[in-house]
Amino acid sequence: MTLHDDATATLTAWTAPNAEQAELREHYLKHLAQHADGIWRSCRPEHLTASALVLDQSGSRVLLTLHKTVGRWLQLGGHCEPGDTSLAGAALREATEESGLTGLVIGRQPLLLSRHELTAGGCRGAYHLDVQYLVKTTAGTEYVVSDESHDLSWFGVDALPDGVDQTVRDLVKSAL
Repeated sequence: MTLHDDATATLTAWTAPNAEQAELREHYLKHLAQHADGIWRSCRPEHLTASALVLDQSGSRVLLTLHKTVGRWLQLGGHCEPGDTSLAGAALREATEESGLTGLVIGRQPLLLSRHELTAGGCRGAYHLDVQYLVKTTAGTEYVVSDESHDLSWFGVDALPDGVDQTVRDLVKSAL
């Protein structure tokens, strides 16, 4: 099964939590049906990405990255890569690479979908079709800041930093 096949199967099987998410799901599936390269960053104006909301074992803290390019606190995640065989695997890989945490466990199904315009790096008019997963730590929570971040930090799920956008707030709310 290709990553494109996995993305199609994952989204087809996923039950959206509300009408807005169901509409996004249909948009993603239509995109994949029309674009054999729809999971790769080279596909414009839209392409799928995979992200991970990392919660600690207690479920009371979330790990966010102060993204170097975007300049805001976000969940971990990014583009699919040729070695990825599933969207969940891509999200888990990104979470591990960007945090240095080991022993992470990812949910079987997406938590939410988020279509957002790229506003940094001269990409205006391009969109990420982000498939967002819940990831939990099973061991220590000592992270390592990657070169993609200005910083990483644990925040209480009810004490997110100033400037966190509604997308991240919705993702945290859905995880609880």
